[in-house]
Amino acid sequence: MLAPVLALAIGFGAVWTNALGAADRLDVLLMRVSSALHLTPDLPGQETVIVTPMPTASPTPMPTAVPTDPPSGAPDTPTPEPTPVREPVDVALVHDHAAVFASQATDKWCAVAGTQMVLAVLGLGDTSVAFQEEIAGRIGEWDSWEDSHNGGWGPAAVQRALEAYGARGYEVRAYASYTDALRDSAIAISRYEKPVVMFPWWGAHTWVMTGYRADADPTVFPDARIRGAYILDPWYPRFSSIWGQSDGPGNFENLAELERNWPVHQGPPGYESIGPGWTRPEGAYPDRDGRFLVVIPTR
Repeated sequence: MLAPVLALAIGFGAVWTNALGAADRLDVLLMRVSSALHLTPDLPGQETVIVTPMPTASPTPMPTAVPTDPPSGAPDTPTPEPTPVREPVDVALVHDHAAVFASQATDKWCAVAGTQMVLAVLGLGDTSVAFQEEIAGRIGEWDSWEDSHNGGWGPAAVQRALEAYGARGYEVRAYASYTDALRDSAIAISRYEKPVVMFPWWGAHTWVMTGYRADADPTVFPDARIRGAYILDPWYPRFSSIWGQSDGPGNFENLAELERNWPVHQGPPGYESIGPGWTRPEGAYPDRDGRFLVVIPTR
C-alpha cells in the first residue's frame, strides 16, 4: 500500500517528455491507481467556472452624425463622445522577466513554479528555490480529488495557493473556445494588471501570461484580435521531446506557437486519442475535458 500512496506525489506538473515512453506509461499507471484509490480529499469552493462561447463580434460601428446647425428653437444636441482610436496595442505587465522568473526545481513542479512567478510579479513572493519548496510543501492544504485525480497540483490548488499568499480574486475558468480563453485573459491583464495562469500541453503543464499584443484594445473593441502573448515558462531551460526547446523568460509566443502548445485539435500522429484542450490520462473531469483552462484575476 505504501508504494501507491507515495506515487501520488506525481502531481500536476508531470509532463510527457519522452514521447510516451516507458516512464510516461508508468506515470499513467500510477495515476490510474491513485484515481482508483481516491485518496485525495474533496474540498469545498473549488468549482470550475464554465464560460459560454462569446458571440461573434461585429465591427465597431461608426458614431451617428450630428447636425452642425440645429433648427432655430430646437434643443441643443449633446456632443457625441470621441470615437475610440483603433490601433495595435502591446501590453506588458513585466519589463524585466528574468527578475520574476523561477525555473521549476523538479520536473513535477511546474504549477508550483507558476504560482511562485505570479506571486513574484505581484510583489508577494520571491524567485528563490527555498520559496518554491515552501509553496510545494503546503499542497496538503489545497489539493482535492475533483481538482487532481492523481493527487497534488491542479488549477484550483494554484488558485488556493495564490489566495493563501495574498493574491485574492483569482478564479478557475474553462472555455470551449481557445480564442475566447486567450481574449478573456488579455482583457483581465489590462483591467486588473495581474498575470494569468494558463494550462497548456493538454493540461499537463503551467504557463504564466504577463501580457499580449493585439490589433486593437480588447477592452474597447469587441472584435479585437489577439496576436500572441508574453509567457513565463517554468520548464525553461529544459527540452521536451514533444514540445521542443523551452523558451526563455518573457518570450513572445505568436498564435501559431500558442496553438501548438495549447492544442486546439486532436493529437499528432501516435496521439490520435488525445483531444483538444484539457485531456488528462488519470480520468474524467466533466467541467474541464475538452476545454481550455486558465486561473484568471477577477478584481
